[in-house]
Amino acid sequence: MLERMGAWRDYDGGLGLDQPVAGSERLDDLEAMRLLAGVGYGRVIFTIKSLPAVRPVNHLVDGDRIIIRTRLTSAISAAVRFSNGVVVTYEADDIDPATRTGWSVVATGRGYTITDPDEVLRYEQLLEPWVNNADTVVAIEPEMVTGFRIVAAEA
Repeated sequence: MLERMGAWRDYDGGLGLDQPVAGSERLDDLEAMRLLAGVGYGRVIFTIKSLPAVRPVNHLVDGDRIIIRTRLTSAISAAVRFSNGVVVTYEADDIDPATRTGWSVVATGRGYTITDPDEVLRYEQLLEPWVNNADTVVAIEPEMVTGFRIVAAEA
């Protein structure tokens, strides 16, 4: 993943985190992916009829890929089938409203349907989907990862 990021390596997703505001810090790519791997759900963002669409899904991180399972007839599955390698974004966070601390990670890259039977079987065993009848495995290969942590204010 890090090799693919090239010119995007310093892009902060438009968050202005090159100079983070007080109480926030930018995460490096490895830490961002580690945090993403530590939660089981997030939101996948893709395009339907030229408009953004967001769906909550569970996931797993396998190496440099984010894996989700879905139904063949779902909107995300259709978007990926229509243009294998379509640009998608995955977002997950863990925010504690009581302490006003947490983190957010956004990973943008190419999404595609996994068709290799051995890989499909492996992911069917590793990732239990939220929705019944998930018959499709989608992989997202991030080319750009941005993340930030909100830290407790010093007293």
